[in-house]
Amino acid sequence: MNPTFYFLLALTAVLASTAYGAVLDINGEPIFGDSYYVLPVIRGRGGGLTLAGRGDQPCPYDIVQESSEVDEGIPVKFSNWRIRVAFVPESQNLNIETIVGPTICIQSTYWRVGEFDHERKQYFVVAGPKPEGFGGDSVKSFFKIEKSGDDAYRFTFCPRTCRSNGPKCNDVGIFVDEKGVRRLALTDEPFLVVFKKANVTEIASKTM
Repeated sequence: MNPTFYFLLALTAVLASTAYGAVLDINGEPIFGDSYYVLPVIRGRGGGLTLAGRGDQPCPYDIVQESSEVDEGIPVKFSNWRIRVAFVPESQNLNIETIVGPTICIQSTYWRVGEFDHERKQYFVVAGPKPEGFGGDSVKSFFKIEKSGDDAYRFTFCPRTCRSNGPKCNDVGIFVDEKGVRRLALTDEPFLVVFKKANVTEIASKTM
């Protein structure tokens, strides 16, 4: 094929990356359609992210942080951003799915913001159905990945947009409940993370 074509293709990718900002993994490589572990920047306060039942019930699943810092948890995959770039872009609404084999709860594992927990006065991030489109109830399943400092990222949730007269964007942080479970929730203090690429063997071994 014409070398000029490859040059233009590479140039387009570079320009798109500069315009939108690509989310990078711990090796400094842009994240594409593979699966990645979400790991805390600050060590010693838990490990990666996983799924856990709510309270004393095994189902449905919530998105929680592993209690051990050596446990990388279950990888996730990003999808459904609207701009036409192959890499995962910063500051764009997208969906996040926890990549796991068959589960006892027999449910989809896309991240979404659950109903308000009146007892704990929190909105928690839970596992839910695959979003259908960009409107209606699916808006609860769109998150953004924002750069935070030189080497870290944070997740944010914006119900629609972050206009001055629109709904507020909330950081996704960690809420430690009465049982000591570190649950993802909408908080004022973000959970700062990095992304580590998972290999196929690791993904295949993850079941719940």
